[in-house]
Amino acid sequence: MAGTVKGIVLLKNTAILPQDQMYFERGLTANMLGFLFNERECRELDYVLRKELDEMLFDLNDKRIDSEIKMAIESRYKVIFRMYARLASPKEISRYARNRMYH
Repeated sequence: MAGTVKGIVLLKNTAILPQDQMYFERGLTANMLGFLFNERECRELDYVLRKELDEMLFDLNDKRIDSEIKMAIESRYKVIFRMYARLASPKEISRYARNRMYH
């Protein structure tokens, strides 16, 4: 019995994304990392990324956390969100899109 296999290519520091343009301006090289996942592994990666985004959203809304820590969490959130956006449907992505007013 053959299962389905999905290919996922995660791009890092490429000119494809405008927010990554600064890496090229600093002289950093482009890296590409490729994976092949079966259906179960895709669901697992989706789950792990969603849970990580949920935890970071919870922390960003916590009034007890210092603003410097929140800035670090926000930076990490953007990276994880871009990874998730490559896997998820637009409807699923909209759940995790942050309102610009928070920035």
